[in-house]
Amino acid sequence: MPLTISDLMSKMPDAFIPEKAAGLDAVIQFKFTGAEPGDWYAVVKDGKVEVSQGEHATPKMTLTADSADYVKIFTGELDGMQAFMQGKLKLAGDLNLAMKLTQMFKIK
Repeated sequence: MPLTISDLMSKMPDAFIPEKAAGLDAVIQFKFTGAEPGDWYAVVKDGKVEVSQGEHATPKMTLTADSADYVKIFTGELDGMQAFMQGKLKLAGDLNLAMKLTQMFKIK
């Protein structure tokens, strides 16, 4: 059964690698379109991540993607940088955070 956005977002805390986020205090907003539209955000602070559904008032970075493409990026089927270059992934705010995002999480 394919991963859903809900599955993926609920797996984020388990996939988090705290040492890759040392000293980071940031909110990342996710805006999904396509088959599973919705808003989620991740708060990365004190070596932990908390994921919630909805919109955050002050995200440091916003990532917008089709839900199916994001699942592929998160599972490694689609390269995040390639998706960005092709316009499948849109980023706003702190783009350095986007680079860290790929290192902070690893699907087990």
